[in-house]
Amino acid sequence: MLQWLLTALTIFVASALVVSFAVTRDGKVITPVGEGTITIGNKTFEAFPLPDYAAAFINDEYKSYLVEVESGIKVHILEVGTGYPIYMQHGNPTSGFLYRKVAEHLPTDRFRIIMPTMVGLGFSSKVPVADHTVENHNRWLNTALSELALDKLIYVGQDWGGIIGVGALSLSPELIEGIVMMNTAIYAPTEKMQLSRLHDLVRTPIVGELLIEVLSSSFNGMDRVQGDPKSIEQPVKDLYGRPVLESGNQKAPLALMRMAPHSPDHPSTESMAKLVTFVRGLDVPTEIVWGMNDPIIGRALPAIQAHFPNARVTQTDPGHFLQEEVPDVIAAAVMRVCDELQALQAPIEN
Repeated sequence: MLQWLLTALTIFVASALVVSFAVTRDGKVITPVGEGTITIGNKTFEAFPLPDYAAAFINDEYKSYLVEVESGIKVHILEVGTGYPIYMQHGNPTSGFLYRKVAEHLPTDRFRIIMPTMVGLGFSSKVPVADHTVENHNRWLNTALSELALDKLIYVGQDWGGIIGVGALSLSPELIEGIVMMNTAIYAPTEKMQLSRLHDLVRTPIVGELLIEVLSSSFNGMDRVQGDPKSIEQPVKDLYGRPVLESGNQKAPLALMRMAPHSPDHPSTESMAKLVTFVRGLDVPTEIVWGMNDPIIGRALPAIQAHFPNARVTQTDPGHFLQEEVPDVIAAAVMRVCDELQALQAPIEN
């Protein structure tokens, strides 16, 4: 009997070690491969044909392409329209597709709507966990924007996109002429803080991997953080989830959750402190559109208002991914920023 128990225990420990190693592996670089080229203005990019399940969400006017920002690291970009550039940045765990409904409410004969996908998500490259840092994401997106040869833009951001988009633009501040900010949190902890119960749980090694990568995924629960759960049904979850879950490296959603600083000594805190200083020094037309039923960072509205004290604030009923619920309200905010720029003698070209 004792020998049997020892054997069973040995098997259990060995199995646990194997599982622990498997779920905590760092992941590898997965580089998307396009097909053919696409020319926009005088720039040529690697075209990226979308799979049918993704293409069904947009029309034929969209361009889908890849921008290589470092060797093996490519950013997938969706864009539609021509004219004044509107840079829209999503966060975790979505993709550039998050702004497809907002684009429907904007005149595409007046605006060039640019929707990049963060590295690790959507159809962009996947990278090892250790490469998910604020500095890297800032640099990757800044390089992508530089490749587009833009000289001005209005920035629209939410979630990590609100942070990383600002971070990318902090490296090219001359581009920013207006801002529309949604549910996000640009902060640098001066003492230990609680972000959310889920963030606290997934910060623990193995526990986080089991919760986010084995037992469930960030995509499965997207409807639960909405004001209207029906705004994100299974096809929309698949739109965001399949490119990650089928890629061979699904580490980004958890890595991005862990990238959120919760203490002064967190690796992201120093970079975030620089971004706080940067946004508080901006003086451009700004609007805030906020989902008040966001259980993740809905309470962060006062902090964002402190960064942008002169911004007009529109409070809405939706939850975290308000682009899926009130795209018309977001588009209206973009238009008001444009109108303000025109009033300030910075005409937006048709």
